[in-house]
Amino acid sequence: MPPRSARRFEVTVAAERTGAAGASWQAAGAGLVAAVVGFASSFAVVLNGLTSVGASPAQAASGLMAASIAMGLCAIVLSLKLRLPIAIAWSTPGAALLASTAVEGGFPAAVGAFITAGVLVVLAGLWKPLGRAVAAIPAPLANAMLAGVLLGLCLAPVKAVAQDPLPALAIIGVWAVVGRIKKIFAVPAAALATVAILVATSGGGSLSAESLLPQPVFVVPVFSFAATVGVAVPLFIVTMASQNIPGYAVMNAHGYKPDFNALLRSTGLFSIAAAPFGGHAVNLAAITAALCASPDAHPDPARRWWASTVAGIAYVAFGLAAGGAAAFVASTKPILIEAVAGLALLGALGGALQGATAQSETREPAVVTFVVAASGLTLFGIGGAFWGLTAGGAMMALDRVRRQRPMK
Repeated sequence: MPPRSARRFEVTVAAERTGAAGASWQAAGAGLVAAVVGFASSFAVVLNGLTSVGASPAQAASGLMAASIAMGLCAIVLSLKLRLPIAIAWSTPGAALLASTAVEGGFPAAVGAFITAGVLVVLAGLWKPLGRAVAAIPAPLANAMLAGVLLGLCLAPVKAVAQDPLPALAIIGVWAVVGRIKKIFAVPAAALATVAILVATSGGGSLSAESLLPQPVFVVPVFSFAATVGVAVPLFIVTMASQNIPGYAVMNAHGYKPDFNALLRSTGLFSIAAAPFGGHAVNLAAITAALCASPDAHPDPARRWWASTVAGIAYVAFGLAAGGAAAFVASTKPILIEAVAGLALLGALGGALQGATAQSETREPAVVTFVVAASGLTLFGIGGAFWGLTAGGAMMALDRVRRQRPMK
């Protein structure tokens, strides 16, 4: 078997030679599945995050639409241009971050932070030292911060059982059973079960034809120091550490090696474009990237670009229908929607906790980061994610000083 570098070269050359002939029904099917899984498993997280930072129902619906359309168009443009399976997603961990963050200045300040985070991603693609600085953040601390951010939402299924036992247990039961059969469909199945339960209990009765139409809402951004430090910087770090870097690693593992900096610039620009309409972040996909880039999409690596292209088209279609999804969620019991969001993030929480505590020498700083980030602490208008990373970093620095001191 040729070395991995040779396989990457062969994939790139084959993709360049294949061109438009790479269209494939098999790959299209994989792309459609990726889009359904990506949207259905996390749209509730996005809506919850936008609402938590002050978005009205109309603004949250607009943000969901803007993010979905932006990631769809970004996937289409990059896949057609490079003839590679470039899968794009919104930042689900970033949305979970918003759900645990208080923002002074309301949603306009949050939108300003979304734009700033997008600019930082573009700068990371233009100025390599910034990208290296993010990559240099100790992985245990980055994972601990992410785990702290996710914890609150991941408790929602338990809280739902306490508040509304029968529907909550039914949703969790569907998630558990389907997950044992085909894990990737567990959360979409739970979302469908939630819809069925809410419709059966007259949850969606207030929907109107007007609410189903796409209605973009422009928000004039407000830029503030507190929102930049408390929202934009953590959103940038979480998006880079939990989406862009793992997403690129997934492509590498399947033999694709496009220009990472160019991908960062593209996703950052699409994020900036979506932000004034409420979109929080667009980035490389990680989980759905494997669906588009693996042999399951197509045996020929040079034809898998069609999977990410079709996924992009589906995301645009879902974005145009996002108003209906948001209106339905707004007319139902919030705790059940939050429960689905929590189920969607359990795997991410487990992975983050494992990464945070794997190394014994950094375990204590990581635990400090986790506790502070999960506490909901807000100082000077800056949320717990930043303070958790700061506290953990300070602990790690003290440990290094102690280890470097000469023994007497």
